[in-house]
Amino acid sequence: MDLIGITRNPIPSEAVSGMLRAADGMQLRFAYWKATGHTKHGTVCLFTGRNEFIEKYFEVIADLRHRGFAVAIMDWRGQGGSGRALRNRRKGYVKDFSEFNSDLRQFMKEVVLPDCPAPFYAVAHSMGGNILLRAARMRDCWFERIVLVSPMIRFASAGLPAAMPVVCKLSRLATFLGFGRFTPGTSVDESGGVAQFEENVLTSDPERFARNEAVLDAEPALRLGPPTFAWLSAACRSMSSIDNEAYPASINVPLLIFGAGNDSVVSTRAIEDFAARLKAGSNIIIAKARHEILQERDELRRQFWAAFDAYIPGH
Repeated sequence: MDLIGITRNPIPSEAVSGMLRAADGMQLRFAYWKATGHTKHGTVCLFTGRNEFIEKYFEVIADLRHRGFAVAIMDWRGQGGSGRALRNRRKGYVKDFSEFNSDLRQFMKEVVLPDCPAPFYAVAHSMGGNILLRAARMRDCWFERIVLVSPMIRFASAGLPAAMPVVCKLSRLATFLGFGRFTPGTSVDESGGVAQFEENVLTSDPERFARNEAVLDAEPALRLGPPTFAWLSAACRSMSSIDNEAYPASINVPLLIFGAGNDSVVSTRAIEDFAARLKAGSNIIIAKARHEILQERDELRRQFWAAFDAYIPGH
């Protein structure tokens, strides 16, 4: 799928985009851009959350390029413009998060390392943050520093119909019994539907919310519905693997972790607890922000960028 540009969300200039073919045949969409400033600081790799897509980050890409960074980004399998495993494209599905990490390694090997300037930094949101935490303690981790935005370490209890252990046990059992491709408690319309700002828990900015919905209206194939039991089971396993006493201390890459004060998707308390156990890391809570800090109101985004500029070398 080509990049989708609309009047209120144009494609940043000089985009290079394409598709990778994963070992299992899945198509993975990627894009990258050169820096626009005179001073070059390396490359920031952007990693999105569940139900996101490259076009949603055009504004962030422009912000980074103006700061002197090249930018590389990919759509995770099962969402955006990448391939989807199920015939019903609206269902959020993955067998195991190790598939995401395999795609990450391929993206770095075939796109970032050969085509983008070093040094490399990462900015990862929500599910992308979980995947990056899985990669962060690799001996040959590619990144000098990692910035996580509302990482998925633990689900927020307010966003669940039952306690997280119950949700995880039920999704694991349903998947084991062969219902992994079903979505719990809802049907998934193949045609999708337009979300209402008043019902959203992701951002308090109506303009950015409307912009992102306009992109989905322009290309409905980018839409994704609720997660399946299999996705939930895989997410629970992945969160369990990192949400423990020992894991944070095993990470050697410096981390800056942002949490949102009004997050009802992931647990901000879990983010604070995780950051407190890091050898080289810290966290910042943006008090009035909802889950998607980078899609928030200008005054909240400015807090993020001020901390980013102080943390990443060259600023």
